[in-house]
Amino acid sequence: MQVLLGVIFHFIGGFASGSFYMPYKKVKQWKWESYWIIGGLFSWLVVPPLAAWLTVPGFSDIIKATGPEVLKYTVLFGVLWGFGGLTYGLGVRYLGMSLGNSVVLGFCSAFGALVPSIYYNFYPTEGKTTLNDLLTTGWGQIVLGGVILCLVGIFICGKAGMMKEKELSTEEKQKSVAEFSLVKGLLVAIFSGIMSACFNFGIEAGKPMAEAAVKAGMNPLYQNNVTYVVLLWGGLATNFIWCMILNFRNKSFGDYTDKKTPLLKNYIFSAVAGTTWFLQFFFYGMGESKLGNGASSWILHMAFIILVANMWGIVLKEWKAVGNKTRTTFIIGLATILLSVLVVGYGNAMK
Repeated sequence: MQVLLGVIFHFIGGFASGSFYMPYKKVKQWKWESYWIIGGLFSWLVVPPLAAWLTVPGFSDIIKATGPEVLKYTVLFGVLWGFGGLTYGLGVRYLGMSLGNSVVLGFCSAFGALVPSIYYNFYPTEGKTTLNDLLTTGWGQIVLGGVILCLVGIFICGKAGMMKEKELSTEEKQKSVAEFSLVKGLLVAIFSGIMSACFNFGIEAGKPMAEAAVKAGMNPLYQNNVTYVVLLWGGLATNFIWCMILNFRNKSFGDYTDKKTPLLKNYIFSAVAGTTWFLQFFFYGMGESKLGNGASSWILHMAFIILVANMWGIVLKEWKAVGNKTRTTFIIGLATILLSVLVVGYGNAMK
């Protein structure tokens, strides 16, 4: 029953993450950086402490009592993740919901599962999987095989994107994805996928805060909500600085007060997008409390996001105008990524 609940929570979180960009599409006459940072303020500054206040009373006292090393590394991983979160939005902007999410989250799945084991190979910690474990055990080799399969799936999806770019006219591309750019989108998506995996490392770094919440008698289901408050400070810093730079460069500071635009609606849709984004990790934390914060939880979460994002891609008709060969290539790539998720999950279950 615990496993089933974990899967359900991860699905809800995946649905929130795969859907959060949709309200942004309702924002009119604002530059990307303007609506991204308004949504981000809700994602990283407003909603996380509100969620912690509702579920972990006294969370601020736990943060105050936490050692500086824990806080430092939690914020640091948040800053690194912030680069991934920032470029995630750009990846979806240039590639669309389907291709953008598949490439970004495919890399995020692979690196989120693999990089911690490399770290623990150099800094062994009891109970943590090392790269040596992955290379020398049966279950570890299956996990590595799943990671390689994931990268193959990403390559196939990228191939489908190249076929789409050659096949469609500029007008047709813009009908499905307004700013479609394959090369720019793939470069951004690869970087985003690698850096986004740092969120998983941040949860691990902030684990003492979650454990302190449980020791204080809080519901283990919500233990990570304390960690999120600190982790997302780092993400806010990265995104805020970059968006302010873009506001200055593009002279778009006026977006926030321009009465010629639907100001109220723009603020509301941006706030809804930001709040929806945070809900992914609210429910991820609940799922993780049932399944554990290993590769299985991370990979499962990523898989649900990819599925939901591609459902939205179908709704938005991002692949409608392409030929059967291109569409089939993308479906094969997507299926390969999802199969890799099952392989990694199976390997971790064997452990």
